[in-house]
Amino acid sequence: MVKKRADYLFELSWEVCNKVGGIHTVIKSKTQETIRIYQDKYFLLGPYFLDKAVTEFQEKIPPNGLHNVCKKLRKEGILCHFGKWLIPGEPNIILLDYQGFIHRNYDIKGEFWESYGIDSLGTVFSDFDEPLLWGVAAGRFLEEIAKSRFFRDKKIVAHFHEWLACGALLHLKRKNVDIGTVFTTHGTMLGRAMAGNNVELYNEIDKIDPEKEAYNFNVHPKHQVERVSAHVCDVFTTVSEITSMQVENFLKKKPDLLLYNGFSIHDYPSFEQISLDHILYREKIKRFLEYYFFPYYSFDLDNTLIYFTTGRYEFHNKGFDVFIEALSRLNRELKRKNSRKTIVAFFWVPRSTIRIKPEITHNRAYFEDVKDSIEDSLDDIERRIIRNLISGKSISTGNIFSDKLIFETKKKVRRFLKEGTPPLCTHDLLDEDKDLILSYFRRYGLLNRKEDRVKVIFYPIYLTGADNLLDLNYNEAILGSHLGVFPSYYEPWGYTPMETAALGVASVTTDYSGFGRYLMQNKSRVNRGVFIIEMFNRSHENKIDNLYKCLYEYSKLKVNQRVENKMEAHNIISLVEWNVLIKNYVMAHNAAVNKAYT
Repeated sequence: MVKKRADYLFELSWEVCNKVGGIHTVIKSKTQETIRIYQDKYFLLGPYFLDKAVTEFQEKIPPNGLHNVCKKLRKEGILCHFGKWLIPGEPNIILLDYQGFIHRNYDIKGEFWESYGIDSLGTVFSDFDEPLLWGVAAGRFLEEIAKSRFFRDKKIVAHFHEWLACGALLHLKRKNVDIGTVFTTHGTMLGRAMAGNNVELYNEIDKIDPEKEAYNFNVHPKHQVERVSAHVCDVFTTVSEITSMQVENFLKKKPDLLLYNGFSIHDYPSFEQISLDHILYREKIKRFLEYYFFPYYSFDLDNTLIYFTTGRYEFHNKGFDVFIEALSRLNRELKRKNSRKTIVAFFWVPRSTIRIKPEITHNRAYFEDVKDSIEDSLDDIERRIIRNLISGKSISTGNIFSDKLIFETKKKVRRFLKEGTPPLCTHDLLDEDKDLILSYFRRYGLLNRKEDRVKVIFYPIYLTGADNLLDLNYNEAILGSHLGVFPSYYEPWGYTPMETAALGVASVTTDYSGFGRYLMQNKSRVNRGVFIIEMFNRSHENKIDNLYKCLYEYSKLKVNQRVENKMEAHNIISLVEWNVLIKNYVMAHNAAVNKAYT
């Protein structure tokens, strides 16, 4: 293990105690390993939002070294809340309330224009100005830390995640504060914007004019913060080889180190527990499918596989377009071969909704009514079965079920059945006719007809475990599935296939993702448990074909082969555990110490 050189580490992110995206997972999952190395000399800095802090933060009296700093900043309108983040390891955390600092907004933007040429005229307050204000408030905090007698002669490193924390970095450099600085960009604003608008980034990435395109896509203030920060920090890092390609061309700076995103397997169940949970949650998904599809027609649920995808509603970036086209091809092939296999593909992609579709609510109510009738009669059914067995009589419907039960149940089943086809989406949506996922379903013939071997369900709400549909939380829904499909076009790292693998479920990623490329370094583990689809600089047709072949081949696996893939997926996580990858962080911090203090 690399020996640390920093006496104190301060790690800054807009997502500390404030879940927005994947960076929250990065920081939260590695805290125990970081504490193991830096112990009580490790502090996290984030924004103070009362609604988040009330459940995740325990406030405490700041130690002497921080008390005077907090007291001084209070006079400037910056309120420091010191305490513990209520996650495993309970790291030290300082949440900064910057509301009293807002009056400095335009002064700060002017200073950054004069010092760095950052053009933030006309930015949206909540989108750009707020993180910048918080960042400068955090910069003031670190500036006072460096001046404090409690930290005199100590080697201090500050680590900044994404442009949102870089107000602090730029402030420290403007003031020439003696603190080692590490900046990690987890993606690029320009790359995300261009990819989201269907621009093929990598074909001619060296010919893109980043400043011009940043203005074209209206991300120039964030892009400029990224670019300047990459050049002024002591150590510049990013999270993957694929993102390194972007920063070298868009930010004009080659990373000093790659800080791969790790994982803590201790937060996940054992494989033995996973095997039990899969059976339990698979049956719950089947129960949902019974009242979703069976009013219209039935199919063999014991010969059905559950595929799923999930993520932010970034239609092209997350590869939803590619997945739908590949599913369409799979549907045609399974029908052509008269396959008895059914694939149900869930799209767990949150967006605004109006309500659960009334027909689904009715289906569930009628289904529960039938189920309740049977459950209420179970004692009588059991007695009839035993009586017939010990009497040597043959068992048939007529002597197991009472005439009354048969009569009443037939009426309820008749009410449950209906004409038509199952819906494509669980909810009524605003502007439903313009929704891209539903439009692609229709364009590519995924219509949930009886003859379709691939069924699709757009599930546009968060999986909370209490939504009156699946009633499963995110992890439970994954555990009940067979294959997670994440063919992202823009994926600096890719936590979702890692989470899926940690839950013992096979998954699909691509060579566009940082995680996929990291696994490709270990040739013996490629396409076992986690399947890596070749898409980098391939034609659109070739991408679809490669994904389709993977989905089709997986559908043909026997039960024991799927179990082998589950085990391999679970084992793969050992390659990206934080106890393996944390050394890269320590190396970055040591390099910052070398540059700042020699």
